[in-house]
Amino acid sequence: MCVLAHVLEAGGLATVALASMLPVAQTVAPPRVLHGEFPLGRPLGKPGDAEFQHDVITRAFALLDAPGPVIESHPVTIEDTSEAVACALPPAFDGDASPAVLEAKGIRKAYDRILERRGVTSVGRVMTADDVPAALEVLEAIAAGTSFKEAGLPGKNSIATCHDIRTYYEEAAVELADGPVADGRAIESWFFEQTEAGKVVLAARQAMSDQGAPMPFWFYMAPGHR
Repeated sequence: MCVLAHVLEAGGLATVALASMLPVAQTVAPPRVLHGEFPLGRPLGKPGDAEFQHDVITRAFALLDAPGPVIESHPVTIEDTSEAVACALPPAFDGDASPAVLEAKGIRKAYDRILERRGVTSVGRVMTADDVPAALEVLEAIAAGTSFKEAGLPGKNSIATCHDIRTYYEEAAVELADGPVADGRAIESWFFEQTEAGKVVLAARQAMSDQGAPMPFWFYMAPGHR
């Protein structure tokens, strides 16, 4: 939305962007920004709290009179308190592969069961479930120092690669979870905090940043708050 604000302003429309990630707002620098240190996906702060949401909107509209560029921050910080879903991973297969690759192979049966029940999967931007272990090996190579340009990223797309890996895990997690999963953030927390694949994604993301990859190539490999 920060980028779109520039386009709308060029067309003569005054804008105010609501931003949860301050570094992104500072980098893109739209004319007017109200930054809220809120969990991503909750730009008005507190679901179901009309008074708090009205306060956020009021503060945003108040910036319309500012000539810009201006960034103001909401005085309240809201921490994301979502706890990781209880989701036991199957024992890893014996073998010489890395922990992440063994883990990915270990959850394949759970993924297949949920796929059979649902009949549809969101894995498939640049790979199939069969390709996930090899994709993790590519990310491990990047994390170890291989240039992201030469590592052989599926589809030459780091974001789509990580999307497919994470989707593969999260769909399997629905089958592995101890009870119904009602909070998508709980599965996100499980992936990044409790799985070997999540660690690999974050390590590769940091390595790509250190290698000087353009920000969009590495930043969106994981949620911004990660």
